[in-house]
Amino acid sequence: MTAYSYQVLAIAIYFSAMLAIGYYAYRQTSDLDDYMLAGRKLKPGVAALSAGASDMSGWLLMGLPGAIYASGLVESWIVIGLVIGAYLNWRFVAPRLRTYTAISNNSITVPSFFENRFRDKTRLLRITAGIIILVFFTFYVSSGMVAGGVFFESSFNSTYLFGMLLVAGITLTYTLFGGFLGATLTDVAQGILMFVALITVPIATIIAMGGFGEVFTAIDAADAAENLNRTSLFFGGSVLAVISAAAWGLGYFGQPHIIVRFMALRSAKDAKAGRRIGISWMVLTATGAITTALVGIGYFHANPATLANPETVFLRLSQIMFHPLIAGFILAAVLAAIMSTVSSQLIVCSSALVEDIYKIFGKEASPQRYVLYGRIGVLTVALVAGLLALNPGGTILQLVGFAWAGFGAAFGPLILLSLFWRKLTANGALAGMITGAVVVGIWGNIDALKGVMYEIVPGFVACLVVAVAVSLLVPRPDEGVQDEFTEMEAAMR
Repeated sequence: MTAYSYQVLAIAIYFSAMLAIGYYAYRQTSDLDDYMLAGRKLKPGVAALSAGASDMSGWLLMGLPGAIYASGLVESWIVIGLVIGAYLNWRFVAPRLRTYTAISNNSITVPSFFENRFRDKTRLLRITAGIIILVFFTFYVSSGMVAGGVFFESSFNSTYLFGMLLVAGITLTYTLFGGFLGATLTDVAQGILMFVALITVPIATIIAMGGFGEVFTAIDAADAAENLNRTSLFFGGSVLAVISAAAWGLGYFGQPHIIVRFMALRSAKDAKAGRRIGISWMVLTATGAITTALVGIGYFHANPATLANPETVFLRLSQIMFHPLIAGFILAAVLAAIMSTVSSQLIVCSSALVEDIYKIFGKEASPQRYVLYGRIGVLTVALVAGLLALNPGGTILQLVGFAWAGFGAAFGPLILLSLFWRKLTANGALAGMITGAVVVGIWGNIDALKGVMYEIVPGFVACLVVAVAVSLLVPRPDEGVQDEFTEMEAAMR
């Protein structure tokens, strides 16, 4: 067999495994609670790996190594911010959110939690949150499909359209039928694959180069030749640039596809084990991605013609260091990162359509009918995202960064205030949500402002300030809201 045939075989095995997991999940799904939240039965390890895999996407295996290869460790401040944000999210948000969503009328989505938490009879909170999710996530899903098309175009010399449709089709199939459980279980397999790939590639390269001493010598030689200092955390970056990069961590508190994993845990006590597993996975995989970039600097300094694009440093090293079949499975890890994120986002979009919009305006239906509507929701969002992916605008990273900021600013402060401040009101939450989304939308589309600060910072601050100010100007929440908050706090003791 040729190297190409081995790699195609590996990808085919990977696709078959994902479809098999989706079929298993399909057999376990009977009602909307199962389809959207796996019946709140996720074990901590499953929730942690699923959250990590659905979060990182192909950025971890291509974008981050490529950025560090080109500019140095100053680019790793994004990772530092993300790890800190993820730890705080697991430590403080996860147990309270799991407890509070169960108390507040068994809320199974972020918008339904907002409505139930504040007993918002106008339904404006739920509808607004659902619309924000649909708008941002449709473009987010589209960016994943674009990444799949680009991956096949660059790795297998196929057409962009074929690669995009193949990745979209496989992901849609196991998500459409398996629902949240299918997306979660495939995330676990994908997270393990990403972990193994990001650990083995740098280790194999270090061994091939003769050890750490030779690696550092080669990096120093490469930096000297290009007048760079890529082993410094601050070289080439201003204070504001470092703050903007680290501010990505703020986004964790408001990402629906991540915090929904907290809501699906078996109990609040599982958050502790989930935190340990999830943060360990993040630290090790991020370290692997950073190390891959650094050893790649030294390796390709001696072989510059073999790396045309810095973002392919991980892929090129895997193809050089391993048998083509193994390299094929490592290529599959990149697909895993892309597909795990897309599947999670499709489920959240589906829940926004069915749980947060259809249930408000539509007729009552049976559990099986709601599951059907959920699958139609997944299909609808995937089709719209696919149409957008046919003619993508902007880079993948730009689309992801904008959506991440939108959710982080619109939802993040409200999640924190909802869980830790009993005086937050429905009017305050609605005003803050709209303010955060609008600030991100405006700031993120003005180059002069984006060049100064990542849009999540002003958006997050604006949402927080407006939500608190409006809540203090209006009457306190009714006694029922206060009683539920007290019940949640008592359960956390």
